[in-house]
Amino acid sequence: MLKNTQALLHQLPETGYLRIWHVIGDQEANPPIPALIPVGRTTWLNGVKSGKYPKPIKLSERTTAWRVEDIRDLIASIGA
Repeated sequence: MLKNTQALLHQLPETGYLRIWHVIGDQEANPPIPALIPVGRTTWLNGVKSGKYPKPIKLSERTTAWRVEDIRDLIASIGA
């Protein structure tokens, strides 16, 4: 696992939700949001559809997020 990703993981809460830009990053944000999983949006969404990445939770009609615990588990499995 990359050192940068480990540092980012320590900043995440133990429980909660992450929006897509918190997972894949957003370099155009001010300040830029570093990626936990360095893939593009389409790659991420296709991976979710295929089951490679965790399923999201619908928080409202237009708000989708991923459980922090699921993202932590994914990063641990990629690093193993």
